[in-house]
Amino acid sequence: MTVLDLAPLDVLDAYRTCEFVTLGRDGTPLAWPTAARRRPDGTLLLSTSLAFAQKALNIRRDGRVALLFSDPTGSGLAQPPQILVAGHAECPDEIRSGPQGAEEYWRTLFERQPHSRSYLAAPVRGLMDWYYLRLLITVTPHDVVVRPHLPAADRPAPASALVGAVQLARFPTAVLAARDATGAPVLARTRPVPAPDGFVLDVPADCPALPGPASLLVHRHDERLNHLHNALVRGELRTRDGESRFVPATVVEPMGSGRARDAVRVLRSTRRATDRYLRRRGLPRPRVRWEEFGELARQARRRG
Repeated sequence: MTVLDLAPLDVLDAYRTCEFVTLGRDGTPLAWPTAARRRPDGTLLLSTSLAFAQKALNIRRDGRVALLFSDPTGSGLAQPPQILVAGHAECPDEIRSGPQGAEEYWRTLFERQPHSRSYLAAPVRGLMDWYYLRLLITVTPHDVVVRPHLPAADRPAPASALVGAVQLARFPTAVLAARDATGAPVLARTRPVPAPDGFVLDVPADCPALPGPASLLVHRHDERLNHLHNALVRGELRTRDGESRFVPATVVEPMGSGRARDAVRVLRSTRRATDRYLRRRGLPRPRVRWEEFGELARQARRRG
C-alpha cells in the first residue's frame, strides 16, 4: 500500500488535469495546470517542455510540491471530490526527445487530447518540435487530503479595479497557492470576492495556508483538452480577524488572452525559450523521435 492509495484512485485517474505548484526563486508558490499520470509504484509522473522549464528549475532548488485535482472537465464525473497530493518532486536534467519511460503518459495524452496528434504532421513539425522536448518530473507523495467538490458561487463577483480582477472574473473559482508553517506549498480551490484592499477568500479549514507570498491560478480547457487558457495572479496572502485576504500585485498570462496574434507570439517565445535552455547548457537541439511518438498516437486513435 502507498500513500496515494488513501485517495479514490478511480477519481484521480479520471481527472484530465491538475494544478501543480512549485516554489519560485523568491519563495512564491507558483501553480500551473498540467497533466499527471499515476504509476503502479504510487508515484506520479508529470512532464514539462523545455519552453516552460521554470517548474523544473524550481524543483531542482526545492523539491517540495503539491498537486490539486479539482477541475473535472472532461472526466465524465459529476461533482467529484477534490484530491490534494503533497509530496517531493525530482526532475533530472535529462532531455527526452522520445517517449521512452513515459509511453503510457503520452498514449493517454494523445487519447484525451486528440488535437495534439496534429503536431506530429510533417508540415508543422518544424514549428512544434519544442513541444516534444521534455523533462520528466516524478512526484513521491507523502500526504493526501480529500475535499468535497466546490460549486460556483450563487452570484457573480462584483466589478473591481484590483489587479487581476478581469482575469479572475472570467472563472467561477480559482486555486490559491500558498505556504504552510514549514514553508511547503499548499493548494486550495476557493471563490475570490473583491474587496477594496484585496480578494476575500474562503480557505478550507484543512488548508494550513499562512500569510506570505501567494498566487491565484485560473485555467480552463474543453472536454478534449483543447482551447486552453490560464492566468496566474501573484501577490500576498494576509489574514485579519480570522479572514483570509489576497492582495494582488502582478498578472502572468503565458498563452495570452485568446487573440489570434497571441498564437504567433507564443510560438516565437516557446522556440526562443527552448533555444535558451539548450544554449545555457551547451547542448545541440535534439532530434525529436517523430516515428515513435506517431506510433503512440496511432495506438491512442485506435483506443479512442
